[in-house]
Amino acid sequence: MRVVDLTQVMAGPFCTMILADLGADVIKVENPGGGDQTRHSWGETGEGRDSTAFFALNRNKRSVCLDLKSEQGRADLRELARTADVLVHNWRPGVAERLGADYASLSALNPGLVYACISGFGTSGPYADRPGYDLIAQGMTGAMSVTGEPGGRPVKNGLPVGDLGAGLLLASGILAACLHRLRTGQGQRVETSLYEAVLAMSVWESTEYWATGEPPRPLGSANRMSAPYQALRTRDGYLTVGANNQRLWQGLCRALGLGHLAEDPRFATNMDRMRNRDELAALLEERLTEDDTGTWVDTLLAAGVPAGPILDYAQVLESDPHVRARGLVREVDHPVAGRVKVLASPLTLTGSPATIRRHPPLIGEHTAEVLAELRAAREADPADPVAPAGSAGRPDPADPADPGHRADPGGPRDGAGGRDGAGHEGEAGA
Repeated sequence: MRVVDLTQVMAGPFCTMILADLGADVIKVENPGGGDQTRHSWGETGEGRDSTAFFALNRNKRSVCLDLKSEQGRADLRELARTADVLVHNWRPGVAERLGADYASLSALNPGLVYACISGFGTSGPYADRPGYDLIAQGMTGAMSVTGEPGGRPVKNGLPVGDLGAGLLLASGILAACLHRLRTGQGQRVETSLYEAVLAMSVWESTEYWATGEPPRPLGSANRMSAPYQALRTRDGYLTVGANNQRLWQGLCRALGLGHLAEDPRFATNMDRMRNRDELAALLEERLTEDDTGTWVDTLLAAGVPAGPILDYAQVLESDPHVRARGLVREVDHPVAGRVKVLASPLTLTGSPATIRRHPPLIGEHTAEVLAELRAAREADPADPVAPAGSAGRPDPADPADPGHRADPGGPRDGAGGRDGAGHEGEAGA
């Protein structure tokens, strides 16, 4: 599957990296004046190096520089679209039409094209023309109103849930559209936004509001549907406990030597425990602060009660035995940065496993290669270089499952409202 990737920053690149890890030939189109804005100004960089932010989201892709302000650049983009299975962009509304790269124009060239777009707020509605970023989406969907400690300032989720959620949803929609094309031969337009992605995650908060008429409020690390299900203090730090049903609650009380709490009418049912959540947490912490996190985690797990330590990223990425055993950190040889660590795909497929075949590309690294492929396709079939609609062909040339595989000398090794990708104003969000 060939994917033309016109996105930058996070949501779109995360979507296309998912597809690339699964074997798609992703062609990242960048402007010649600097490329994806995360290459230079986001995260740590070294001399002559792209940033860590770019490395995180752009493995397994080929980079092509096209100046979409020029007629030649726009013509090359149209030719890419003619030969593609999927095109993805995160331009703000109106940019695609100005470039002649809107769905109507490109689907006329390639009726089987799956045309996917991701924006801050979607392409209709009163917010459609606003620039959108993860932070803005979290604030405007209510997510920040339920994050943080009770009575505190609004807090953004520590992870970019809008960006990553939108990217994941768009990848799902693209794959569904590809299945539709296999059955019908027809492509279609697929759309999501950061705003809709965050709102879609508010499954409990929305139903709580509809049931009570009261807006949900922040609960810190606690769960609004069960208790105790939160972070609790120990002698040397914190642990998390998930005693979210009656059996686990009683097991927790026994494991902590607090059997009397299981008989206390204040905590008899889950609803009782939620009503008295703060009082319950204080009683549990009074016991937990008598010993260390590791001891309590071992005790609770032995009793069948879900529990775990709260780790920082150094502990997770450098020394966690589960990360090592599952191969969740990989190393890729990069021609400038040397050995670069990246997170592995979280997907395990027994028949078509996700792979890391290419280093994050240098800007324009594959321009000549891809344009030569377009010329060859045109010469092979001047009338119509498009493969039959629904084709699952055109694998990544670096895919070892492809009979025409060409090894990438920089291949992987196992180990523990700005500017759009075309250099035009209109990037939709982070």
